[in-house]
Amino acid sequence: MLRLPTLFSPKPLIFRLLAAAEVRFAHRRAAKPAPPIPPPTPPRPPQKPVPFTVHGVTWHDPFSWMSNLSDNVAMRHMDVYIEQEEKYTEAVLATTGADRLQRKLQIEMAPRMASDLCTPPVRWGPWLYYRRMEEGKQYPVLCRRLARLHEEFISYSEPSAGFDYTTGKRIEQKLLDYNQEAERFGGYSHEELSEVSPDHHFLAYTMYDKDKDCFTLSVRDLTTGSLCDKPRADRVANLSWAMNGKALLYTVTDNEKRPYRIFCSILGSGKDDILILEEPDKDAYVNIRNTKDFQFVTVNTFSTTYSKVYLINAADPFSGMTLVWESEPHVHCAIEHHRGYIYLLTNAARGGVAVDSHYLLRRIAEASGSNNWESILLEDPGATIEDVDFCDTHMVLILKEGKTFRLCSIPLPLPVDFKEPVHLAALRPSYLALPKHVCQISPGPNYDYYSSTMRFIISSPVMPDAVVDYNLSDGKWCIVQQQNMLHERTRTLYGTASVANNINKSSFSQSFGTIHEVNDLDNMWNELSEFYACEYYDVSSNDGVLVPLTVVYSRKHKQEGNPGLLHGHGAYGELLDKRWRSELKSLLDRGWIIAYADVRGGGGGGKKWHHDGRRTKKQNSINDFVSCAEFLVNQGIVKENSLAAWGYSAGGLLVASAINTRPDLFRAAVLKVPFLDVCNTLLYPILPLTPVDYEEFGYPVELEDFLAIKKYSPYDNIQKDALYPSVLVTSSFITRFGFWEAAKWVAKVRDHTIYDPQRPILLNLTTDVVEENKYLESKELALETAFLIKMGTDS
Repeated sequence: MLRLPTLFSPKPLIFRLLAAAEVRFAHRRAAKPAPPIPPPTPPRPPQKPVPFTVHGVTWHDPFSWMSNLSDNVAMRHMDVYIEQEEKYTEAVLATTGADRLQRKLQIEMAPRMASDLCTPPVRWGPWLYYRRMEEGKQYPVLCRRLARLHEEFISYSEPSAGFDYTTGKRIEQKLLDYNQEAERFGGYSHEELSEVSPDHHFLAYTMYDKDKDCFTLSVRDLTTGSLCDKPRADRVANLSWAMNGKALLYTVTDNEKRPYRIFCSILGSGKDDILILEEPDKDAYVNIRNTKDFQFVTVNTFSTTYSKVYLINAADPFSGMTLVWESEPHVHCAIEHHRGYIYLLTNAARGGVAVDSHYLLRRIAEASGSNNWESILLEDPGATIEDVDFCDTHMVLILKEGKTFRLCSIPLPLPVDFKEPVHLAALRPSYLALPKHVCQISPGPNYDYYSSTMRFIISSPVMPDAVVDYNLSDGKWCIVQQQNMLHERTRTLYGTASVANNINKSSFSQSFGTIHEVNDLDNMWNELSEFYACEYYDVSSNDGVLVPLTVVYSRKHKQEGNPGLLHGHGAYGELLDKRWRSELKSLLDRGWIIAYADVRGGGGGGKKWHHDGRRTKKQNSINDFVSCAEFLVNQGIVKENSLAAWGYSAGGLLVASAINTRPDLFRAAVLKVPFLDVCNTLLYPILPLTPVDYEEFGYPVELEDFLAIKKYSPYDNIQKDALYPSVLVTSSFITRFGFWEAAKWVAKVRDHTIYDPQRPILLNLTTDVVEENKYLESKELALETAFLIKMGTDS
């Protein structure tokens, strides 16, 4: 038999089929993998350089056209550019997967951000006032009910419970439905002021009118629910009641939004409103408010050269104004009246000598002139007065001892004759219970002057804001609301549920004496120190000044090489917001470090601390922030190249300037409605600026200030050919937010710096005020968090 060579021996059918398939699909194996999708290309708006010359210094602004709101052609170009930015941001988020993470985070954050459907009721006289949400509505409803009817059913979460069987009506009375107000004002409801008259018959309030770009005054009759024919006025800045609710005083602004006129309207009268004061000085601003007992209306006038306080007798508002205080400009002056004495909290110079903190004075109300003030307290080097509140029986001081806040109650009236100021201990103070790590204490509404219960909001980096009622007469206190419930598996860590369970327990009310250590009460505060640590550092700035740095992290997720987020503000002498924010839990539980730099220019360190970070010394704020960032990395608290920064408004200026100084130090940043084009804005303001703004950032008409502004202004100091971090800039199309500054800065950064698709510069603009809509707020917060997670580390 002839044998074929082994090489050609027939194969089984299965092998032949496989071989054929191998030949058929060989071209597919040989094909190269599809190339990766190229990163989106950022928009490049047209450059139209415009020269500016000030103090002999000339510079060109290539994107000046973006702020020319009156140029229709420029605004059409702006519309096209903003649309391109929107598409670019969407494409970057989709390419990096940040859009999917944003949706996941929004679902994750929503339960934590859900606020109570009702605010805790505020008692004033016979009434309980509160705001509550109705199902399916976007805006709340202002309501009240009589406290004496079925008081046993009243709770902090459902104050409307019960029924009035005498009248056959619901106990609750709706005063103002803000959903209906939205219909009056073009689908948008934003209230600036709201004041119930002392006789509880009227409600005066101001609503933002988008078409007029101002706040409009309305007065509603609470008996009938109808709007009063008068007063109705636009551009209203302040409200005060007089004649026990029969008259309303209000201030109006000029075209530059400067409050300069005070009118008095007699309700129910057909007569025109009467002009009480017109301030002709273009640099002077007028502000009015009631004393808490409604005996007087205080009139504060501030200018670049003086600060003055007048009193108007509320019983006779046409009897004229009495000057009671006069001092240098740009100081704090708050006046209250108590049983024939007026009290003044101020930080004005004493005897021509500047002071660093507030002090308390008093005088007889009927005394004439602006002198005759007597000092109450001797200065204590270890403590400062941050704020004060009054009721008929007590005065409550918010104190700060080093980094520790205290809440101190003093019985009233004080001794009649003060020959000399005394130490605080001589006034029989009681220190109210507080948790650890308090970063802010804010007085509540406290409308009821004759109630001995006062409400305060207690804030901490490791505890959600607690609304606390302190009974100053018997020493009991309770948390009446604490929002943002968190769950760890099936265990409630804190929140509304745990508060409701505790309110009815007698053990939850604590007596206070002279308390200095309240650690044993920490478990009563629903705070999160068991899960999140709060640490404090003093960081040496470049000039040796120690800058307070607060660091918060998850005890469970702390490890070597954590990413971090550094917050800063440093302006207007305002406290940096270090309150617990539920959206930050998404970062903390992913191992992020959250840090807060209390840089110069901000609050908490006295007047000198503020002044050392403003005008020509603004660079100190930036150096402080950079020093804190370096400290976090050098100490290994945050991994190198994994540090992000976050700034809001003037804090955006701080962060953007720090990036200009050390772009290599940061991996990412979020700038919310930031102040970026400082020099142009101060020289050629599109929106009205106040003397306070110029005192803070500098007067560019003065050479020294101008040179300092040019040195720190974020828009004017972008480094050329440098690698910048990823930056997300958010703002709003609403004019008063100055959206063009964000657009100009983004365009110039892209033009000047090295392009890296892994470090995009994004612009996100909204058409609404995000804080007015819970859905939009959670969406934007989820976007910021997703951006930080995706861009904040190399991984």
